[in-house]
Amino acid sequence: MTKLSHMVLPVTDVGKSRDWYVNNLDFKLEFEREGVAAIKDTADLTIFLQQTAKPLAGEKITLTIQVKDVDRKHQELASSGVKFASAPTRQFWGYGAEVPDPDGYMNHLWDEVTMLKASREKS
Repeated sequence: MTKLSHMVLPVTDVGKSRDWYVNNLDFKLEFEREGVAAIKDTADLTIFLQQTAKPLAGEKITLTIQVKDVDRKHQELASSGVKFASAPTRQFWGYGAEVPDPDGYMNHLWDEVTMLKASREKS
């Protein structure tokens, strides 16, 4: 069996990133210590937000995060002031929204219903 269980995401402000993922994308805080905050999603993937001296240069990773309803999540976050790179629309990867975190990591938000519908539609 192979299962991704943990990953490290270097961030410039652990508290700011922790709050962003917990408050906006419903991650749960597991623990914090020595410049690291461990946050967990509902599938038990833990992301260690690890303090770094400066932002990473160049290409960054993209997190693809499943939500219950991408249109509703976009409306909720946008109305609270979260800035999106793109509202929910057909993307190269299907249907969803793109929202950067405080360090510029892109998060693709999607849901099962609209992704299935997008995959059935012709380009």
